[in-house]
Amino acid sequence: MTDSTAQPLAGRHVFITGATSGFGRRFAEVLGGQGAKVSVSGRRVERLEALVEDLTARGIEAAAIPLDVTDLDAIAPALDKAEAALGPLYGLVNNSGVGGGTGIEKETVENYDWIMNTNVKAVYFMAQAAARRFLERKSGGRIVNIASIAGLRVLPKLSIYCISKAAVVQMTRTMAIEWARHGINVNAICPGYVETEINRDFFHTEAGQKFVARFPRGRIGKVEDLDGIISLMLDPRSDFMTGAIVNVDDAQLLM
Repeated sequence: MTDSTAQPLAGRHVFITGATSGFGRRFAEVLGGQGAKVSVSGRRVERLEALVEDLTARGIEAAAIPLDVTDLDAIAPALDKAEAALGPLYGLVNNSGVGGGTGIEKETVENYDWIMNTNVKAVYFMAQAAARRFLERKSGGRIVNIASIAGLRVLPKLSIYCISKAAVVQMTRTMAIEWARHGINVNAICPGYVETEINRDFFHTEAGQKFVARFPRGRIGKVEDLDGIISLMLDPRSDFMTGAIVNVDDAQLLM
């Protein structure tokens, strides 16, 4: 018999966007380790296939689903493919996102569209596509949106990024209210500064080290620091939790 405490997600299908690196890859490992069947999606197909091979070797059921989340017409077919491979969807982790920016007076329409289309538009319509399935089946479900402390405070020269993550925060609250009576729980995680392959080089420079030294505990986060909160938000025992915006930032938001 399966231990429901050790394997709270046993047999449940979770779809993760942006799973080729960073948070997304870690989420697949953690949730798969709790019994979930995981669909991992992203644009870098070779990385997806390598991840699925690694997960399968650990005894985790997994499927690679190539997807550019900004191609809205590709979202429903991607979910169809995932469900054909692993069964009805239980949860969505809306993890895809991009950053970067400069002073407002120097920003471009192209950068604005790139960030907003990925961080807001794609997140919205991924959630919509998942929720439509939950509603049709009257099954309930879980959606976790990955926002940022940038959605709760202003970060210099990252205006568009901050705007996009603030939109994810409000989007999460709106979705939680609209879908609560249907048993769909929608929550958001707001990570602080966490080392990933995107920022690793900077944080190992002298300037990066000085930046980190300003943090309340003088350290940067690791992707595994989100293990507990992603597990909590998808755990079926957390059914009373919806509309929560949780910052996981080592008190960086208080600076």
